[in-house]
Amino acid sequence: MEVVGSALEEVLSKAVVQRNNTVGVFAAAKVLNVDPDNMLCLLAADEEDDHDVALQIHFPLIQAFCCENDINILRVGNMGRLEAIQGGPGTDESGADLHCVLVNNGDFLSFSEGKS
Repeated sequence: MEVVGSALEEVLSKAVVQRNNTVGVFAAAKVLNVDPDNMLCLLAADEEDDHDVALQIHFPLIQAFCCENDINILRVGNMGRLEAIQGGPGTDESGADLHCVLVNNGDFLSFSEGKS
């Protein structure tokens, strides 16, 4: 699992630098509606978020849309690490929440392309 975490960290760091990420549940929903291709969806929640009714409604809807459109989904349980990579406590610089992060992975090698 450490290898997966390191790879995800690298992809997120590159996406932040290249501005290939969309942060926030509502912003992600807008982007997914317009351009669902080449996306990776991260859904992040800690134990204290288990009682957040809005997240309990939004997450299944986003997951269903992603499954319907063949978009890869990763569940992230360490909000603290995600905050550090994105550059702020609980929000990015624009104030959007980090519970849903989309990465436009069209510029990154997929696992199948990276292997010969």
